[in-house]
Amino acid sequence: MGAAVCLENEGRGLLFILSAPSGAGKTTLIRKVMEEVAGLQFSVSYTTRLPRVGEEEGKDYHFVSPALFQEMVEKGDFLEWAEVLGNYYGTRAPDLKELESEGRDLILDIDIQGAQKVLQEVDQAITIFILPPSPEVLQERLMRRGLDAPEIIRRRFVNARREIEVAHRYHYLILNERLEEAVECLKGIILAERCRKGKRSIIERKIREWEAYHGENHG
Repeated sequence: MGAAVCLENEGRGLLFILSAPSGAGKTTLIRKVMEEVAGLQFSVSYTTRLPRVGEEEGKDYHFVSPALFQEMVEKGDFLEWAEVLGNYYGTRAPDLKELESEGRDLILDIDIQGAQKVLQEVDQAITIFILPPSPEVLQERLMRRGLDAPEIIRRRFVNARREIEVAHRYHYLILNERLEEAVECLKGIILAERCRKGKRSIIERKIREWEAYHGENHG
């Protein structure tokens, strides 16, 4: 019953932070969930790295020059920003009240550095860490996708262990072994958090309905 209420009311201005080692399947997981859950908006980050094959401007990232990125940093445009493997990534500050009024929630796809910075600014953010099934599977995924040079793959693999070591700080952990199960798990988290935030308004509405019914039938 609660899930139906959450789906009906869509987003509630919540901020979901998803982090994962590179190659853990986070991007695919987010896209699948956004296809199935209404009221979700993806926060498109800014980066100074070059687009990969298949990536689109404004959909996957906003690809900007180092000079423009630095200008945005100086203007205070970013909620958080960080350097990762020689490239810069940044997230613009959202208007959570506007999101709530429009019935939307925001998903941030950021690393552990960015997540820590966001939590300093938005203490009600919900953090979710995506775990790969095993080191062997992660390494295979990194090599199979063919996006990086061998040295970059090695650095990503080393970074993955460091990231997993701090995963216990997140509110939720999802093991992305089977995509379908991981999608259902993430959907469950989103709907549960919507219900948790919206329970007061739901109760107040039901009380008004009860009082109106009682007045009409027992007045």
